[in-house]
Amino acid sequence: MSQSDPTDHALAAIASILDHPEPHREPEEKTAVEEKPVAPVAVEADGYSKIGPGPMTALRFKWTVRRDDEGEYYVHETIGQSSAPVVTGPMPADAAIRLVDDRASEARQRFEQLRSEMAGRAAAANLVRRDSGEM
Repeated sequence: MSQSDPTDHALAAIASILDHPEPHREPEEKTAVEEKPVAPVAVEADGYSKIGPGPMTALRFKWTVRRDDEGEYYVHETIGQSSAPVVTGPMPADAAIRLVDDRASEARQRFEQLRSEMAGRAAAANLVRRDSGEM
C-alpha cells in the first residue's frame, strides 16, 4: 500500500463537506402576480446586514450598516462573532447598502471558486489513488 499525501485527504474531506449540489427543479409556470411589474421595495439602511458563505461561523464575514447620531451611515465588517469591526464610512444610505451587497457578492464568488478548486483537487487525488491501486 503506497503512502499518500495527507493534504489530499484533507482536501477531499473539505470538498465533501462543501459539496452540496442543489437539486434540479423544473421551472414553474408564471402566475398572474409574477407578470405584473413590481414596485421596488425600499430597504431600511440602518441594521441592513449580510453574512458571507462558509461552513464555519468563526470564519464568516458579516457586514452591517449602522447609522450614527448625525444621520451618517457606516458599514461594520466583522469576521466571526467576536472580532472588532472594520468600519467604512460615512456614506449615504444607498451607498452603504450597495457596499454590503457588493462585499457579500464578492465573498460568495470567491467561496464558490475555492470550493470548485478543492473539489477538482479532490477528484484528481481520487483518480491518482485509483490509478495506483489504492482504494
